[in-house]
Amino acid sequence: MLLDRRELIAAAAIVAPLVIAGRAFAAPQAGSRMLVVFLRGAYDAVNIIAPTGSDFYHISRPTIALGKPNPTDPNAPIALDADWSLHPALRESIYPLWQKKQIAFIPFVGTDDMSRSHFETQDTIELGQPIGGHRNYNSGFMARLASALGRDKPISFTDQLPLCFRGGPVIPNVALAAVGSKPAVPSKDAALIAAMYQGQHNGANDLGGSVAKGFQVRDAVFKTVDEEMKQASRGAVSPKGFEASARHIGRLMRDQFNLAFVDVGGWDTHVNQGGAQGYLATHIGELGRGLAGFANEIGADAWRNTTVVVVSEFGRTFHENGDKGTDHGHGSIYWVMGGGVHGGRMAGPQVALSQATLNQGRDLPVLTDYRSMIGGLAARQFGLGGDRLATVFPAVKPVDLSLA
Repeated sequence: MLLDRRELIAAAAIVAPLVIAGRAFAAPQAGSRMLVVFLRGAYDAVNIIAPTGSDFYHISRPTIALGKPNPTDPNAPIALDADWSLHPALRESIYPLWQKKQIAFIPFVGTDDMSRSHFETQDTIELGQPIGGHRNYNSGFMARLASALGRDKPISFTDQLPLCFRGGPVIPNVALAAVGSKPAVPSKDAALIAAMYQGQHNGANDLGGSVAKGFQVRDAVFKTVDEEMKQASRGAVSPKGFEASARHIGRLMRDQFNLAFVDVGGWDTHVNQGGAQGYLATHIGELGRGLAGFANEIGADAWRNTTVVVVSEFGRTFHENGDKGTDHGHGSIYWVMGGGVHGGRMAGPQVALSQATLNQGRDLPVLTDYRSMIGGLAARQFGLGGDRLATVFPAVKPVDLSLA
């Protein structure tokens, strides 16, 4: 199929984030890796890592709250400490990591964005820029982190390059959900797109060569994962969802990439979200198995130097709504996991839960700025000094929660 010039330009806009700008993506030397997992839609953190030691929690959620921990009941939450418990859907996947002290949960974390808008707050997190000033949508915090590291091998496991990776070094992106189907852009069309940019430059970068190199990286990753899936399934339909994709991400990060991003949707639970069973339980179970699979596939050696950070744009209302769900909130609970993580604990400042301590009387307050948290983690894990760290999260001081 021939494409006219307008179609070529539209296709180029879609695949432009794949370009490499001369960057070689060889296997990383033994060193640190970081994967950021973004739960888009605002997951209900307090029904996953639940404050079951609080009577206020059970009063606030008469139909969806998790029960009290009970070691004899497989449907009961698992006590993490005197105050917090883990959702039973994570018993076989995440709880073993807690027992090994390889995961920490950070409650009362989030942004200073009070819009309660999915899109506004997702942008806030991905940009990592101060609230209230001019937003530079061509400068995401992970792109700035990649620039600060200098020796990185970044990738985004998404259909299009996310905001957090825009600007800085040019990042390849691959949507693993599409594996098992044909590449989004056929090879002949990719060649036409690369030819269209031949001879054009962006600064010192040859755009024609960069686009061609980007397609090569995309196709190599796509082919590798596609072949693995076909061999494992013996011709059956490829499994979908994060649980399957996370294992492929683990293998790719073990061998090729050390800074990555993936997003997982489906967390906006306004109606019938359920408690120990139901919609949210199903989704969190899939996420937990995916993360456990990632840890298994990346291998013991790489896992010791890998950190996975699970974030969401905001939490949800502490009180359940009239539809047995929860609405847009503020503070959340993030996860930090890895073989070298100082885990098995709730990290960061906390406050006793009551109507008086809720943000605006409705949701968790933010006591730890996510930029300070990730900044402190990056400082420890990658050895970033103050000057370089300041370029990642400007105007924010890192906080050391001793997570790595």
